[in-house]
Amino acid sequence: MPAPTTIDGFLELGFKSGLLERATVDASRPTWARDGVTPQSPKELADVLIQQGLLTHFQAEKLVAGRWRGFLINDKYRLLERLGAGGMGAVYLCEHVLMGRKVALKILPVQQAEDPASLARFYREARAVARLDHPNIVRAHDIDNDDKLHFLVLEFVDGCNLHDFVRRNGTLAPQRAANYIRQAALGLQHAHEAGLVHRDIKPGNLLVDRQGVVKLLDMGLARFFHEDSPAFIKEYEVGYIIGTGDYIAPEQIVDSRVDIRADIYSLGGAMYYLLTGKSPFQEGTNAQKIIWHQVRHPKSLRTLRPDVPEELVRVFEKIVAKEPGRRYPTPIELAQALEPFTDPIVPPTLEEMPASVLNSCQRPLSQAMQATSQVTPGTKQEGVILPSAALSRPAITPPIRRKNPPTNG
Repeated sequence: MPAPTTIDGFLELGFKSGLLERATVDASRPTWARDGVTPQSPKELADVLIQQGLLTHFQAEKLVAGRWRGFLINDKYRLLERLGAGGMGAVYLCEHVLMGRKVALKILPVQQAEDPASLARFYREARAVARLDHPNIVRAHDIDNDDKLHFLVLEFVDGCNLHDFVRRNGTLAPQRAANYIRQAALGLQHAHEAGLVHRDIKPGNLLVDRQGVVKLLDMGLARFFHEDSPAFIKEYEVGYIIGTGDYIAPEQIVDSRVDIRADIYSLGGAMYYLLTGKSPFQEGTNAQKIIWHQVRHPKSLRTLRPDVPEELVRVFEKIVAKEPGRRYPTPIELAQALEPFTDPIVPPTLEEMPASVLNSCQRPLSQAMQATSQVTPGTKQEGVILPSAALSRPAITPPIRRKNPPTNG
């Protein structure tokens, strides 16, 4: 549908979408004049409605562009904002229409839903997170579909992933880094006890909320240690490297059928990033990183961070040992090793984590559109908003086809 050019045209789209109610808009009109606001264009009206809390900037942006369908998913969840995107889909902040509860919907792009491997992995992720109930893991509430749209309903975490947190605020004090990694290890222990291996531990999959609690995210590549059938592995994993090149364990490069010690290695890489602001082999190409994880050691942690206690460096070196047998055998043993170096949980300050998506409706539409101009949350198909695989930047490295797997040495 063409973009509205008048205020009345914009309002009609809002009413058709179900996002606006005539009575509510009519009741708000007197406040415009009282506040000296006289919107002259759809964008100016959108800013007014955003500031009044009647629209989010995501909703307003879509309406300004003429898109009015698809805001209600499965007659249950109203789209509020786009939270991010990963290799297995885009994530949106939604509100349960009847309960008013905020949730995160991970939506598999329609194009990927037509691919049997992608759809199988998506439902495997749902099975994986359904087994888990731990304060250091993002919880799953439901999985469903709306025609061709498949989605996973997750706990909404008001916070930031640790990759972006460090990019915004700089490297962490050793005690704080140890605290965050210890929390992640406790979550991993719970997954381990449920028979799962995450296989994609990295700073981008570790969320810290406003209380300082770290939660594991994204079980899209999780392996069911006792249940993976040879047929599934042969069809979807043989010949591929499963994981992210920056943090993948050496043995995972050769064979995706790894145990929890591979996650422990990746967690060590995440710890290195928290302390140095770099992944262990950041300077290399993806192909080089995959080899270097097998044959090289990262730059000395003590050289880059002289303030890290020697005892903590020794813990780190055991975490990232090349041979699985030299690492901590379980996450709980790693957590116990880190405990002496941790400070009590301190919530991030407002300066470290200033903006909450829950109050982002106060941002003018012009600012919101500028901030999201590089990545469009959806693609228009006859006026319907659908997450687009082509427009979603993957959060994980796509599986890398290999003919001859690298070997140690």
